[in-house]
Amino acid sequence: MGPFEILCGIAAAVLALYYFLTSTFDFWKSRGVPGPRPIPGLGNFKDIMLNNISAGDYLAEMYNTYKNEPLIGIFARKTPILIIKDLDLIKDILIKDFTKFADRGFPVLEKADPLSQHLFFLEPKRWRPLRMKLSPAFTSGKLKEMFALMSECADHLIQYMDKITNTGNPIECRELTAKYTTDVIGNCVFGIEMNALSDENSEFRKMGREAFNPSWLNILRIRIRQIFPWFYNILFGYFLPQTNVTKFFTRVIVENMDYRETNNINRNDFIDILRELRNHPDKLDGIDPTDSLIASQAFVFFLAGFETSSTTISNVLYELALNPEIQDKLREEIDEVYAKHGGNLIYDNIKKMNYLDMVFKEILRKYPPGTIVMRQSTSSYTFDGTKVSIPKDQKVWIPIYAIHRDPNIYPKPDVFDPERFNDEIVQSRHSMSYLPFGDGPRNCIGARFAIYQSKLGLTKILRNYKIETCEETPIPYVNDPKAFILAPKGGLHLKMVKINRI
Repeated sequence: MGPFEILCGIAAAVLALYYFLTSTFDFWKSRGVPGPRPIPGLGNFKDIMLNNISAGDYLAEMYNTYKNEPLIGIFARKTPILIIKDLDLIKDILIKDFTKFADRGFPVLEKADPLSQHLFFLEPKRWRPLRMKLSPAFTSGKLKEMFALMSECADHLIQYMDKITNTGNPIECRELTAKYTTDVIGNCVFGIEMNALSDENSEFRKMGREAFNPSWLNILRIRIRQIFPWFYNILFGYFLPQTNVTKFFTRVIVENMDYRETNNINRNDFIDILRELRNHPDKLDGIDPTDSLIASQAFVFFLAGFETSSTTISNVLYELALNPEIQDKLREEIDEVYAKHGGNLIYDNIKKMNYLDMVFKEILRKYPPGTIVMRQSTSSYTFDGTKVSIPKDQKVWIPIYAIHRDPNIYPKPDVFDPERFNDEIVQSRHSMSYLPFGDGPRNCIGARFAIYQSKLGLTKILRNYKIETCEETPIPYVNDPKAFILAPKGGLHLKMVKINRI
């Protein structure tokens, strides 16, 4: 073969590769949907893939660039993704036409990731019966039953804080609050003493840290899973061992269920619901309740429950340190409740703290842990009031973080202002303008639990400590592009000053 033929072969290969990488790039243009120009091989995700910017920040940029557009078309490498800005269309997706967007669009790779078979990822067929059976674990009645255990964990948090604040050194709040939420979930949901506050070497805290650690290895795994799911499934399903996190949680959850079965222990909690499903598969409409499917549900509640809540509590403490007048007003409400009820804090007392509720909602407005709600169409669909049609299996993203910081919805969005959530102002806003837990049938199943464990922890902290900034406090707050949920770069360091009550 001569040089000319070799050159022709190389040119043909390059052209074929270029065609493959760009073959979908007219997808949005042909549908009349505006969006930024994609790059071959990377789409519009270059800076996200290189960890230069978080996905939430990137979508906020797009949201503001295409100010007056209801829809924006982008590409994750060569996969078209539709960003939904119009609040009425968002309501259609999440509620009115939910059955056409019941899928979240995540691949469930049972071989490579046995614990990926959880409610957050599962396709509608398995999600529906599981959601229905697991929902009773998180009713307001159940929360009332759990409240004493939650309160005990919050008391342990204060005892732990009393020890570590003696030195006068700043406290890294995310680690502190993660220990508290780990203990709450262990006690209340799984009936396991996780000892994250009392034991520096707690295995549960160690595994929680490892699961959310944005190490290069974890990021590499995620990138391979996103770009080449088939290769990921083969590589991690057949050739490489399961992660320590997968092995640990599968073993602990299955052993816990087996121990209760053998010793006839009933706590009427989340683990008992899982036991019931494992023992009576007929209740799951033909779904096989394998150990990995059952363990996946407990795994996701542990991970989602401790990390999102601990980050939220930390963010409240951060904003209260920056806004001492709001901190004083909130502490005044807390002290009034304690004075009225003689220090006997119960579930209903937390529920009645209106200013605490406003502070909490404003924190989730400014810092929603999940910055995007993801859905995937289960059939072809035409958006109401537009000529835009999408095919089955089209990914659509709702940019929560961007909506929550839209100055047309929330004036001066960077200002922390709990008064945004007084009843009159809330009524004036579109119902889809506030989505920290999503909405519709596939909203966050553990929202109530997350709210109450966070509010209780905050109440006890503010009753006992004054929160102040220090030299290490990150001002301004910069989102970590490597983090799996919204989180600050370098942690949140604050000064805790003990309040001496006579």
